[in-house]
Amino acid sequence: MIKVSFPGGKKVYAHIGEYTVETDQPPQGGGDGSAPTPFAVFLSSIGACAGIYALGFCQSRGIDTEGMTIDMDLESDYRTGLVTKVILKLNTPEGFPKKYEAGIIRSMELCAVKKHFENPPEFVTMTDLAEKGVTE
Repeated sequence: MIKVSFPGGKKVYAHIGEYTVETDQPPQGGGDGSAPTPFAVFLSSIGACAGIYALGFCQSRGIDTEGMTIDMDLESDYRTGLVTKVILKLNTPEGFPKKYEAGIIRSMELCAVKKHFENPPEFVTMTDLAEKGVTE
């Protein structure tokens, strides 16, 4: 289970076992700008997930990952503000074999976060008021 808490201001923390993911809003949104926004954390999980698959691909083949990075760009619908396209570009390390290009792309596409976009879960939002017997 992930437990979410509200430590003050516009900060919202997600507690995952022994770890805490801290989020905040920028000053123009009423926050301190002390941490990324929840949406930025969400988006970063896409790149990190693709990254773990790219890393595993390279490690299993003994390919050095020194200097390897992923650039993630987004395209959004200006009317809704919703992201319409996520572009992940793997910047390969020096000497990366061309023969592995298609394979590492397929590997990155196995990302569980991406798979959840393809088959989104149902969301249920509720309070505990009924459990507490609150009727008014």
